[in-house]
Amino acid sequence: MDPIKLSQDLIRCPSITPKNAGALEIVEAHLNSMGFTCERLDFEGIVNLYAQKGTGRSRLCFAGHTDVVPVGAEDLWTKAPFEGEIKDGQLWGRGAADMKCAIAAFLSALSETKSQNSISLLITGDEEGEALHGTQRILPLLMERGLIPDLCLIGEPTALNEVGDTIKIGRRGSITGKLTCFGQQGHIAYPQNTDNPIPRLMACLQELYAYPFDEGTEFFEPTRFEVTSIDVGNLATNIIPQKAEACFGLRMNTLQKADELCETLKGICVKRAGRHDLKLTIHGNAFLTEDKDKIRCIQEAVKKVTGRLPSLSTTGGTTDGRFISAYCPVIECGMLEKTMHQVDEHVSLKDIQHLKEIYLSILQAFFLPEATTSAREDPIS
Repeated sequence: MDPIKLSQDLIRCPSITPKNAGALEIVEAHLNSMGFTCERLDFEGIVNLYAQKGTGRSRLCFAGHTDVVPVGAEDLWTKAPFEGEIKDGQLWGRGAADMKCAIAAFLSALSETKSQNSISLLITGDEEGEALHGTQRILPLLMERGLIPDLCLIGEPTALNEVGDTIKIGRRGSITGKLTCFGQQGHIAYPQNTDNPIPRLMACLQELYAYPFDEGTEFFEPTRFEVTSIDVGNLATNIIPQKAEACFGLRMNTLQKADELCETLKGICVKRAGRHDLKLTIHGNAFLTEDKDKIRCIQEAVKKVTGRLPSLSTTGGTTDGRFISAYCPVIECGMLEKTMHQVDEHVSLKDIQHLKEIYLSILQAFFLPEATTSAREDPIS
């Protein structure tokens, strides 16, 4: 199976969340041809696919998503975002880095292995959006059926400079919020008749920026608060606004729990913001895979292809690993991160082939202990 041709086929599906646009049908057709049992698990109009094949004591699951983010201003693209054009040794299109080429590489690796061990795939069409009706809806069903794997390999982009140079063994948790401070609108020449909400908003944000959440851990940076926008909805220079709003995000490590951080945020706002409204959304807690044997197994499998051990990282945005990690260990390994979600997203053809070889090496390494045991138990004469 040619991973480059399959990558092109997937990119040509304009599967902007929540649209599927035929992408999962392509994946399903290839898995059926390899003898996988495929099941569509659709919720609230979101298309998901679970596929399983083989038996054995060890279970490996590959997880990913076929949905992509919007293209933005299409006139800024030098290559059409959904044509899968190949030029200058690169494959161009939305989803090339995140993460259709990784799915194609894994399917191609599967087509070259004759393993009868337990391999499954969980592919969702709801990762780039709210992620309410994809992976986190499927996991409880797999738990009920006794199908939780021993390790989940996620094909999210992880590489910094070369495919295989970095794998993710965890991710930071995420909270986003919007703080609105209310005041009394009026003329700036009559401050006694007004209540300016801006100083209160700024005082609150300053305390949040300076708050000593923690100092980080061996694998995680310190928990960090960042303001993403401030708006007063006022273009006049002689009017004190009625309200001031700020949107913000907070990325936390494993020293923190999202619900406890929300209480901290609420307390600071009560103290500093005066009359206000605070809306908070928890996107997930941080997670860290600590199974050293599985981490080393994947590292050695990658090294067999690249010649070097990949670095271990927890940086970057949230993934469906935040849901899966509650059920089993998670390790992420995929394409370069550089152009994901950007105009002119692209990956090199060489990297697609290398990632396929890495996935094939991982498949062989993960099941090697079981194969060795089986050989000892049933020697060939």
